Amino acid sequence: MFAGDPAWVPPLHLELRERLSPAKNPFFKRAEVVLFTAWRDGQLVGRCSAQVDREHLRVHADHTGFFGFFDTVDDPAVASALLDKAAAWLAARGMKRMMGPFSLYANEEVGLLIEGFEHPPVMFMAHSRPYQAALCEGAGLQKEIDLLAWRYDDPHLPLRAQKAWEDVQRMPEVRLRSLDLRHMQREVEIVMSIYNDAWSGKWAYVPALPDEVRKAAHDLRLIVDPDIAFIAEINGEPAGMCIMLPNINEAIADLAGELFPFGFAKLLYRMKVKHPISTRLMMLGIREEVRKQRRYGGLSAAMYVETARRGLAKGYKWGELSWTRETDAPINVAIKMMGARAYKRYRVFHRAL
Repeated sequence: MFAGDPAWVPPLHLELRERLSPAKNPFFKRAEVVLFTAWRDGQLVGRCSAQVDREHLRVHADHTGFFGFFDTVDDPAVASALLDKAAAWLAARGMKRMMGPFSLYANEEVGLLIEGFEHPPVMFMAHSRPYQAALCEGAGLQKEIDLLAWRYDDPHLPLRAQKAWEDVQRMPEVRLRSLDLRHMQREVEIVMSIYNDAWSGKWAYVPALPDEVRKAAHDLRLIVDPDIAFIAEINGEPAGMCIMLPNINEAIADLAGELFPFGFAKLLYRMKVKHPISTRLMMLGIREEVRKQRRYGGLSAAMYVETARRGLAKGYKWGELSWTRETDAPINVAIKMMGARAYKRYRVFHRAL
């Protein structure tokens, strides 16, 4: 499906196998998942998953199931066959609506790329062929929402944002501290606690469960750069967090998905010694009770500045901020104010069952 696409970055086979393994991915404890493949004349021509996320249903009570991992050749018959199969499987389990692609849920790859095909995907973000959105529409799916990925590569910080950072620096009760790798489990628990507070009630949000937090702590330990990921504390209590990570996709682009026999050594050198020049800002959030306090109205802007300062000081050249909803007007305005530009757009689709 991606042959001849210069922007495609093959995922690590080991990581993909682990993500799709019920024994290793805690998502399977809260969900039922089925995987479909399409074949023609002995050749693989498409794939698609379908999943019922019981935690999503508990939170949203919307009878919505999901499809994901949607990649096909440019053939409406193949796409429709896979999507119809996923829809039938979901309907048989009481779902009244299908939404996606989610591979497997909102904290992983979401949406089909509809703008920015020339840019390689950064870590944990999807990549698509230009024809795939049209295939979804041809199969009866409609737009649910668009998600934006932002590129920040301007070293000149806006004066207003710099002033917010300076004001926060003068607040004796506020501290922006790096993640402590010696206590990664505790740190990830803090991050996910803030995530659960700051994202509650938002589109597609599902709280992180304890076993998922443990898995995240294990995985992040391998790739996190504590110099560019931090927690905001007020009077010693966690109030906000910023999780920016080195872009591992930059380091694996030429490995063809394989870590052995030499890929692992290359990956280790590129991540820990040379380190990538790009990053992904995955999460930046502040607890709701803090956001309501006028004194800390500039904390969000200050954290954006802190993120940029840390990245530039460490030698990173640019970063992707992803993703935000097209409807997130205040957040999108703030990101624009920092000098970022929306350089990719992803679309999530839905269909009544």
